[in-house]
Amino acid sequence: MAKAPRDVSVSADDRALFRDSVPGVRPLQSDTVPLRRKLPPLRAVRHHGSGERLFPTLTDPSETELTTADTLEFKRVGVQHAVMRKLRRGEFAIERALDLHGATGAEAKARLLGFLRVCQADGARCIRIIHGKGYRSPGQQPVLKPRIAHWLSQHPAVVAYTSARADDGGTGALYVLLKRDA
Repeated sequence: MAKAPRDVSVSADDRALFRDSVPGVRPLQSDTVPLRRKLPPLRAVRHHGSGERLFPTLTDPSETELTTADTLEFKRVGVQHAVMRKLRRGEFAIERALDLHGATGAEAKARLLGFLRVCQADGARCIRIIHGKGYRSPGQQPVLKPRIAHWLSQHPAVVAYTSARADDGGTGALYVLLKRDA
């Protein structure tokens, strides 16, 4: 960023008067602002309890409902475009993360539901779900990715989700925005 030219028309008396009116103030060392704020360290949670009792209406997707799209995105009606843009850019602080690598479909569903319950109880607003890209799956097609997307879109606490930025897992992870407690 280019510095503005110094205004030389200000007299020495005016400069002294200004310095006297703002004692203790120092000039800035830098005029740039970091574009991405430092996020708090993630607290990974490995929850093995089942959430099936809480949300028994979550259905498993049929084969026709599964999509293997690279990027995933979902939002409920009423979610503002600015909120989705902020979520896509990774501008929400990620408060919890769940890694589901290596889990079977049934294990992933139970762990996901339990994790969402814990996050809701803790008041977490933005979480990250790591599902992997499916490169080690049969036929190199993702197994967990479309199922997790399907389950999240059915869960009443989920407001929106989108594929993560490359440095947070890219298309192998999701940023998930949860409802605020009313």
